[in-house]
Order: sequence, then structure tokens, then C-alpha cells
Amino acid sequence: MSYRAFVVAVLALCVGVLTACSEGPAATVTATDRQQLTYDQVIGTGLANKCPQLSETSRGKLDIEPGRSYAIRDMCLQPTDYFAKEEPVTQRQDPEFVPGKLLTRATTSLEQIRGKLEVDDRGNLTLREEDGIDFQPITIQLPGGKEVPFMFTVKGLVANAQSAAPAITTSTDFQGQYVVTPYRGGGFLDTRGRGPASGYDSALGLPAKADSDELARENIKQLTTDRGNIDLKVAKVNANTGEIAGTFESEQPSHTDMGAKEPEDVRVRGVFYARVAEAL
Repeated sequence: MSYRAFVVAVLALCVGVLTACSEGPAATVTATDRQQLTYDQVIGTGLANKCPQLSETSRGKLDIEPGRSYAIRDMCLQPTDYFAKEEPVTQRQDPEFVPGKLLTRATTSLEQIRGKLEVDDRGNLTLREEDGIDFQPITIQLPGGKEVPFMFTVKGLVANAQSAAPAITTSTDFQGQYVVTPYRGGGFLDTRGRGPASGYDSALGLPAKADSDELARENIKQLTTDRGNIDLKVAKVNANTGEIAGTFESEQPSHTDMGAKEPEDVRVRGVFYARVAEAL
């Protein structure tokens, strides 16, 4: 290859890299920037799973007037860390949460969640979740290789925050409970054809022991709900746009294989974003 051809190839490569970098979106974007992105700018970048962010200087106060109706819009919860409580090796140790590695697809965030924000006469706030993309099936793997599936959700969330004044500030802390829905649906069948709404009553190879107490838990599939707890800590407030952002930590039970296994305690940490506006 001649010297001139080599220089042309290097210049073409540099131009291509600069063009790709200039056209791609930033690692974190605001809600306004996110709405302006095209499909081609988002696909393959991981931005679809990221919540909008506020600037580091957002330290205002969002006043909430008693007697008025407020709505929570575009709420987003993005998990960043996963933990599961693991039994100790010896009886002298207490069970503790150990970090887990995400195994499932990259789509883990809860988005487009809507709800109500209520305030009483004493200035206490209540956040009520109504609908949205409020559940995601997730599986994590513990250091020992054990896999823990669970349904990450905030369905029916009711969270309260006590405040000296009816306002949302960087010290506002919403704490509440939500409904943990089953990991499987009613039409799901396990590897032996058993399910809660259809399928066999027992494993085909053990018809004589189908009603025994030993196998009843495996054979009788149940879809039950449970409760989870969450703590939403507001760290940034933009009074002009009504945007709030911060961190969250939730604890909930894991998947029980439709009642066949004991649930494990799962802890999820991450960041959240939401907009507060007067209800229409």
C-alpha cells in the first residue's frame, strides 16, 4: 500500500468515528432530550432502559397546595443493583443480602407510570400508583451460581411522606408498600405439564402418589400475591418543570414456582424520575 492510500484510509476512519460519536446520544439525557430522539438514535444504545436525569444543580422546592389535585406522570424506576438474602454456611452467622448478577434481558426499568399525589391538612403527602409499565420479570444469579427469579413491580403502590410544609424538597422520603404479582400467568405449564388453570393434576409418572402430602405442594399450582416495601428518596427537584428525581430501595419476595418453593427476600436499588403536575 502506498503512503497516500494509507493516509486516505486513516482519514476516512477518523471521519467515520467522529460522525458516529456526534450522531449518538449522550449516556444520560433529560426528559426533553429524550422526546426528541429518533428510533435510530436510541436502538442499541441502552437509553431505552434508562430513566431521564435532572441536572446536578436541581435543588429547588416544589410547593403542594392542600385542597388541589395533583398527578404523578412519566414515573420511571431504573434498577442498578440487585441483592438476594442467602442462608449462612454456619448457624452462628445471620442471613445477609449478597449481590447478584443480572441474567435476563436488558429491559428492566419500569416506565410511564401514572398516579395521584394527595396532601392532607397537616402537609403529609401520599403517592398512589394507578397504571403504566409497572412490572418486569427479572432473574439474577448469586455468586454461588444460584438463580433467583422475581417480578420487579410497584403495582398498587401507596407511599407516604411526612413533611413540615406541604412541599417536595430534596429531603422528602416516600415510604410505602406495593403488590407483588405472580411471576407466571394462569396459562403457564411447568416441565411436567402442570399449571394453575390447565394441565395435569400431577406428574405423569406418579399417579398413585398424586394426593400425598409430600407431592401436594408441587402438584397444586397456585397464583398468589404478596407485599413489597419501597423507599423513594428525593434528591433533585426542578420547581419550574415539576420534575423530581432520586434513588430508591425496595424489598420483596422472589418467585415461588407457583407455590412449590419458599420465597426468598430480594432487594433492588436504583434511581427514579417523575413529574408532578396539577390533575386535569
